[in-house]
Amino acid sequence: MAATKKPRQESLGKPFNRLFSASLASNVADGVFKTAAPLLAATLTKDPFIISLMAALVMLPWLLFAIPIGGLVDRLDRRLTLATSNSVRFVLAAFLAFTIATDHVTIPILYAVAFLMGIAEVAYDTTSQSLIPQLLKPQHLERGNAKLEVGAITTGEFIGAPISGLLYAAAIALPFIWGALGIGVAAVLLFLIPKQIQGDLKLGEELSQAKAATGFWQDIRFGIRYLYEDKVLLKLVLFTAFVGFWFAASTSTWVLFMLNVMKVDPAWYGLFLTIPAIGSVLGSLIVPKVSKRFGRTNVMAVAIISSGVFTLLFGLSPNLWVLSAIGILEGIAITFWNVLLMSTYHQIIPNHLFGRIHGTRRTLVWGMMPIGAVVGGAIAVVDLRLPFIVAGVICTVTAIIGVPFVRRLSRLLPAAEETQQV
Repeated sequence: MAATKKPRQESLGKPFNRLFSASLASNVADGVFKTAAPLLAATLTKDPFIISLMAALVMLPWLLFAIPIGGLVDRLDRRLTLATSNSVRFVLAAFLAFTIATDHVTIPILYAVAFLMGIAEVAYDTTSQSLIPQLLKPQHLERGNAKLEVGAITTGEFIGAPISGLLYAAAIALPFIWGALGIGVAAVLLFLIPKQIQGDLKLGEELSQAKAATGFWQDIRFGIRYLYEDKVLLKLVLFTAFVGFWFAASTSTWVLFMLNVMKVDPAWYGLFLTIPAIGSVLGSLIVPKVSKRFGRTNVMAVAIISSGVFTLLFGLSPNLWVLSAIGILEGIAITFWNVLLMSTYHQIIPNHLFGRIHGTRRTLVWGMMPIGAVVGGAIAVVDLRLPFIVAGVICTVTAIIGVPFVRRLSRLLPAAEETQQV
């Protein structure tokens, strides 16, 4: 008896694939900077609190600019906005590489670039997330978000991060030059996304009507009011903001924890960043199937509790072997949560409002992270393990309390899509 062939999955489309290609190039650069920037900061200062400020400055733009940028995203050409924001990141990365190569880099220069790069990242991320529902059919959202997650982790953590550590050991400026080139390539690829994409006609009509009927600041106020009046969405945002605050606190002095507590050589620091990435790739590959089997919100509830437990165990790790095993498991849990949460947002937030709502919620969620990073730095002054222990306990307790609410989110999703494999 002939074996039955599995039906081929429907293509996600050329526009999405071009966005995906640009994301790969951009994330190689992100992985390089994620490794090299903390190492550079650690050579300029040994103060845990000052180190934590860099993590805070990267996230601070979400608190200050996410709402107005979200309003702009709903009124501008999203393809052009993506390319422009990456072009700005390229200029900043090139400037930083120049100051390092000429031996003029200082803590103020590094932190100023980190802050300005953060602003460009707000525009890039908000626009990218707003564009995805235009590129994908609803039944493809989980698969598309999972593919982006796999691509980001593979290129950023398995290519960018290890190469960055080795390049840094050879010459401090090299990883920053490499990163600037990666961002430049991504900017070019984003310009190649075709002008006509799925959802353009409908969205264009909605945007034209919005522009004619309202002004920019009216749009901003509407986004804030929409989130405030949607109590379920607001509760979800506040829940993730509180958990995100403590996760940021746990990781803001990660570089000092690895160098001083785990005794990792700087040249191999980037390699150890790939450990959670292994779990993230595994999680991205299986999350659509797990979501179908057990239900999206059930998986989300387990994932957020597990993330808190693994954070606590990081702080208690006796050696790199135990740390590595925990890192893989946490990578799986966090990826499950991130992919399924974003797919849920894509379905419950109207796309023509997505930029404003996304900007407003990110102001609360990611805007709390720089404060959390500074708190983590202050805790780390006492002991470099303590941020993981404190954050892990608080996140675990919060997640357990929030489980009933997370599971009730299934009521907002169409029954056929809540467990559908996509």
